[in-house]
Amino acid sequence: MKQRIFMYLFVFAALLVLFQYVNSKRIFEDIDKKLVTSETQLKIYKDSVAVLQNDILEVSHFNLYRNEDAISYFENKGYEIDELIPFIKDELYKLNEVKGEHPLIPYGSSEGRKMMINTIKMLNHKWIIADFSDGEFWGEILLTYYITEDKQLKFTLVEHFLYPFY
Repeated sequence: MKQRIFMYLFVFAALLVLFQYVNSKRIFEDIDKKLVTSETQLKIYKDSVAVLQNDILEVSHFNLYRNEDAISYFENKGYEIDELIPFIKDELYKLNEVKGEHPLIPYGSSEGRKMMINTIKMLNHKWIIADFSDGEFWGEILLTYYITEDKQLKFTLVEHFLYPFY
């Protein structure tokens, strides 16, 4: 009888060890598969980040904040860039509040609306590109700007276009 109990205990222990081995192997394979998947995803994400960084670098090429020569131009004239750029943008946005038609946008608005500048991008120390819309029609303008001796800001329209309405 004692011998049978030991045999049953041995078989039970062997089955328990076998169960633990199979379960551990399954868990290990699952974790390994997740690790391989994670490494693949990480590689894809790193490639995506590199592509996005290149895109950002390309898009920001014509940007006043990244143009050292333009920044030096303003600093040599005694202007503080962090104060000047928001000032220039604010002055351009203030033209949206002028009564009647916008002074820089050469297109009339439709149905009692008003053409207004929506987005401004300062390309360098002389050029600005902006888009405008009245809610139905939209377009873009290229402006030059300069600061006069008496610290007045002057804008000049260089080029403009209106997207066709379909």
